[in-house]
Amino acid sequence: MSTVAGADGQLRCPWAVASPDYQQYHDEEWGRLVTGESALYERLCLEAFQSGLSWITILRKRPAFREAFAGFDPEAVARFTEADRERLMADAGIVRNRAKINAAIANARALLDLPDGESLESLLLAHRPDSSRPAPRDISDVPATTPESTALAKALKKRGFRFVGPTTAYAMLQATGYVNDHLESCWVRNAR
Repeated sequence: MSTVAGADGQLRCPWAVASPDYQQYHDEEWGRLVTGESALYERLCLEAFQSGLSWITILRKRPAFREAFAGFDPEAVARFTEADRERLMADAGIVRNRAKINAAIANARALLDLPDGESLESLLLAHRPDSSRPAPRDISDVPATTPESTALAKALKKRGFRFVGPTTAYAMLQATGYVNDHLESCWVRNAR
C-alpha cells in the first residue's frame, strides 16, 4: 500500500490516516529526530510497552505513562521501589504488564550505568541504517528489523537493557528519526 490522502489532501503513510491521533503523531513526531537521554528513554519505554499491542493504545495512554513514570526522568525511575512497582501494576491508565514495568525500571538504571562517553543517543547513532538507502515506495518496503536493529538490540542487552529485541530497536530508530521510513511520496518525508 502506498501513501493515502488525508482529509486535508496531503499524502501520508497509510497507517497515519486511521485516526486523528495517528495523523497527529505521524505529522508531528514519528521520524523526527529526538535527542536527549530523557526523551529517548521515554521512547524506548513506550516502544517496549507497545510490544504485542496497538500503537494507538500507547498514544492514548501516553499522558498517564508520563505521570506514572515521573515524566520519564531516568534518575527518578531508577529509584523506583517495590511499592512503586505495585502502584504501577494497579494503575489502569497504563499498560499493566509486570515484565514491561520491570524493564522500564531496569532500563533507567542501565541508562544511568552507561560508561562515560556513551549514551542512548550515541548507541542509536552508531546503529542506524545507511541514510543513502532508497526511500520506501510502499509500506511493504519498510522492514520490521534490519541488521543494524539486531546489532542495536544486542548492544543494549549487553549493557543491561531489557525488552529491546530487534523489532523494538528498529521501531525506536524509526520513531526517533534515526531512520526515515516515511514513504517516498509522504509529505512528511522531506519536511522533517
